[in-house]
Amino acid sequence: MNRRRVTACLAAALAAVVGGGTAAAAAPAGAPGGTPCLPDSPARPTCISGTLKDGTPYEFVVPADWNGTVVVALDFAGSGRNEPLTARLLADGVARGGTSRAITGWDIRSAIDNQAEALARFEQAYGRARYAIDSGTSMGGFVSAGVAQVHPGTFDAAVPMCGGLGGSVGQWNQKLDTVFVLERLVAPGLPVVDIPADIESARKAWLDALAAAQQTPEGRARIALAAAIGQLPAWGRNPDGSVPPPPDSGDAAALQQGAYLALAGGPLPYIGQAMSSRRQIMDVVGGNPSWNTGVDYDKQLGLADPAMRRAVRNLYKAAGLDLSADLKKLAAAPRIAADPGAVKRFSRGIVLNGDLRIPVLTVSGTGDQISTVAQQQSYEENVRRAGAGSLLRQTYTETVGHCDFSPAEQEAALMTMLDRLRSGHWPATSAPAMNARAAALAADPAPRYVPFTPPRFNRPYPG
Repeated sequence: MNRRRVTACLAAALAAVVGGGTAAAAAPAGAPGGTPCLPDSPARPTCISGTLKDGTPYEFVVPADWNGTVVVALDFAGSGRNEPLTARLLADGVARGGTSRAITGWDIRSAIDNQAEALARFEQAYGRARYAIDSGTSMGGFVSAGVAQVHPGTFDAAVPMCGGLGGSVGQWNQKLDTVFVLERLVAPGLPVVDIPADIESARKAWLDALAAAQQTPEGRARIALAAAIGQLPAWGRNPDGSVPPPPDSGDAAALQQGAYLALAGGPLPYIGQAMSSRRQIMDVVGGNPSWNTGVDYDKQLGLADPAMRRAVRNLYKAAGLDLSADLKKLAAAPRIAADPGAVKRFSRGIVLNGDLRIPVLTVSGTGDQISTVAQQQSYEENVRRAGAGSLLRQTYTETVGHCDFSPAEQEAALMTMLDRLRSGHWPATSAPAMNARAAALAADPAPRYVPFTPPRFNRPYPG
């Protein structure tokens, strides 16, 4: 069944369900469309909004000269209509809209299915889209990759940006490794998986412990070890949010400082998200879905980024510490076992198995501390093993922090995908080609796409 037929059937079903519901959810009389909105926009858009069956809000903004393309995203409803990317897409004749995570949270599968329902609501109001692209950032990027796998008959393409494409289980096993090593060697007794209800206190305790450790050579060496094992970037934002230059790969002190900032610096420190999101996840799946039973941290260090491995050895030597002794301590430490039922429920969120039937273009930042870039290697390998490599292209920006893309960099990715859909063939997606495309779209700052090969992901979960 093709996409047009699928969405038409879903729209018809929704019309039957909502019946005499809100005007936003029902096809309007007369010319299709919604209510005039954004009066200052030269695109003269109209908007529709409403709620899906589970109570999730949705919203779409459509230019008067709509070209038939719509971009759907998690986290659009609420503030998306005022984002710079929306203004850019409206000027291109592209509609943009989507849902929010207000109801679903870490229930990723429900968020994935909501994208298809939201598109059906849109098409019920405006008619069938020529091209429907799912594209979001952060959890929205994760959901976008899930949409490509789960709803290939509903959407034509996906552009996941800064999503954790190691999958629900894999990415949180990776996060467990980092926090486990830190707790064993730096901050004994602080929470790893059993996060208390007072999340802010747990977050502050971790930030304080890491700040104290950062003041000593021993603490700095052990922070670097945890970051190397957990495949964190050795680059992070300063506490005030400012961006330091990327560290030199041969400067152990600079790499360690970067890893510390990824863990504890900037507006969204890794350790803070490891507390808040894990608490939410365990509430959703009813137990602990992560484990490190059978994990060899000596081996994981051996597979870490070579520059970070050298930095760890140099920092341990400078601190007068025995790296082998710390690795033996980790090997002897009691492991954390998962609740099998929680793993099963969490894996339903999505295991990204590489089964693609529509084109996907990923955009990832090399210095993203939340959606670590190594996960892109796992995603690409799964796609290749599934025989779908021709449907995937991956791009990278030399950016630090979570989802730090400019509107022009995002627009360039979406326009690349639109070219792919129109022609049936991939246009150039090299870093120079992406930068040229973004520059032509009046990029500010200058576009930052770079050639990049991610390291092998240490914690793949095949499902």
